[in-house]
Amino acid sequence: MPKLTTKSLVLVYIVATTAAVWAQNQPQESNKSAPAFKQLTSLVGEWEAVQQGVPVKETYTLTANGSVLMSETKPADSQPMITMFTVDGDQLIATHYCVAGNQPQMITGVPGDLEKGLTFSLERVTGMKTPDDWHNTGVTLTLDDKDHMTQRWTYLYKGKTGTTVFHYTRKK
Repeated sequence: MPKLTTKSLVLVYIVATTAAVWAQNQPQESNKSAPAFKQLTSLVGEWEAVQQGVPVKETYTLTANGSVLMSETKPADSQPMITMFTVDGDQLIATHYCVAGNQPQMITGVPGDLEKGLTFSLERVTGMKTPDDWHNTGVTLTLDDKDHMTQRWTYLYKGKTGTTVFHYTRKK
């Protein structure tokens, strides 16, 4: 058996340490939600819709060093709303900051494919004054093609459920 010299041991230590540091600095996409979040980032830019005769503008921006997708929704007849999408392990989280003054936090199960529809379901909601307050209970985003997107929002108000559907076109 060959005898290890001090130089050999130092070289082995340097190689092993360098490999460990390199591995730690590589992007971590081992969770199941990273590919779906990457698909969501394809929404970056400006979108337009008309909902019940009201023009709606939606702008997606990647922020926080690429870890958060921010959606700003501006109906022509209302104040803007913000929805923040981010990765949390094997799920995605969408937190909606509503003009109603509440903040529903919605999560995916194991996220699927944006082209088939990413569905977020209510996990919890903050900012409600009473349980009967109007609040969103979920959203499904579907990228119909690179320039068309459908959003299906569900809500609860005074014990009754409802759905609002938006059909967006990418602004060119």
